[in-house]
Amino acid sequence: MAAAAIVYRSSRVSRCFSQPRLAFCGLSSFDYHVTTQNAWLEDEVCLLGLYSWRRNMATFARTKPHMNIGTIGHVDHGKTTLTAAITKVLSDEGKAKAVAFDEIDKAPEEKARGITIATAHVEYETEKRHYAHVDCPGHADYVKNMITGAAQMDGGILVVSAPDGAMPQTKEHILLARQVGVPSLVCFLNKVDAVDDEELLDIVEMELRELLSFYKFPGDDIPIVRGSALHALNGTNNEIGKNAILKLMQAVDDYIPEPTRVLDKPFLMPIEDVFSIQGRGTVVTGRVEQGIIKPGDEVEVVGLKNNLKSTVTGVEMFKKSLDNGQAGDNVGLLMRGLKRDDVERGQVVCKPGTVKTYKKFEAEIYVLTKEEGGRHTAFFSNYRPQFYMRTADVTGKVELPENVKMVMPGDNVTATFELITPVPIDAGQRFALREGGRTVGAGVVSKLIS
Repeated sequence: MAAAAIVYRSSRVSRCFSQPRLAFCGLSSFDYHVTTQNAWLEDEVCLLGLYSWRRNMATFARTKPHMNIGTIGHVDHGKTTLTAAITKVLSDEGKAKAVAFDEIDKAPEEKARGITIATAHVEYETEKRHYAHVDCPGHADYVKNMITGAAQMDGGILVVSAPDGAMPQTKEHILLARQVGVPSLVCFLNKVDAVDDEELLDIVEMELRELLSFYKFPGDDIPIVRGSALHALNGTNNEIGKNAILKLMQAVDDYIPEPTRVLDKPFLMPIEDVFSIQGRGTVVTGRVEQGIIKPGDEVEVVGLKNNLKSTVTGVEMFKKSLDNGQAGDNVGLLMRGLKRDDVERGQVVCKPGTVKTYKKFEAEIYVLTKEEGGRHTAFFSNYRPQFYMRTADVTGKVELPENVKMVMPGDNVTATFELITPVPIDAGQRFALREGGRTVGAGVVSKLIS
């Protein structure tokens, strides 16, 4: 996962962050309540046996670079409409399967409240790339699920309603994108047909660029495309509809860089969700962090409880079988000989013997300020937040050095941390501290202890 540099306005903190020992504090991953492969549950995959499924399943052709992207932004600004519009416009070009708004916005809560809560996944292609696209929620109550989507993004599309401009969740999502290490954003200024005055659009765009710059994105350089997702979806007013979508995707292709995938290290995939296919076995889903996995490979499940050995008998992505899964792919792995209850989110699947678990480690953390959405008050030794390590969500305690009596919001401190259960940890790994539904700190592991 690409990690993003976080440099804060305080010169003292900026100096701390510029030191080689804490050059950046992007976060690798957060709590995954929603699987990246809903297809395992929602389609015929669960109804068919593995082998009949595999005989009928198309093979994923890796002819273009694969990227993970997603929509973020305030509630009702048009994220889900834009996602549907992208698939509609690109399907007309033969590069996607059109996915209707209702198919994306389909969880029971969404039907009742008209807002996106679950994280939905679609796929499409441009001339240059193959994209897996997550539609992230925008409602404040579901920021945690927004993190679920953003943590796996190689880039994001920030959707802002032209009549409204940047709203509270717009700011929160930009901050979260920075915290979880989304390296690049492009912006879609939506609903421009509802604004008659061109100067007002210019003002909204200027304010948006200032906001992006405040959160350490290159606001002056980020492409901002004006259009109407609804017109694109309905096939009307091509200038702000279809043409705007094509212009947006061109900006995504050109501006968001392809990440470097770690293919030469041993296979490792944090588990995001686990399913059972009756009569065939257990499926684990996740984003491959490093290495390559293929059917027939022996693997080990590590973390949270006893290690288990298994063999991968199938690899799938977006309802297509894969000859191999590579770093950056969101895949489902069929595991031989494991029961559903043997495996859980927060563990990792890896090449046998390559991953160790730890409970105690030393790390350097930055404590978010009140303005950044963090704590309002200091904390002391024995403070017990939730630790988000890859996909694991584990309680732990903080042990401050003897010469540090308390840590204030905005401080940068080295401390020792002890989890209640062992999880796979690497030196240099990034993590988040969460409390009461909000991120309160960002850290990087500097030393493994026990």
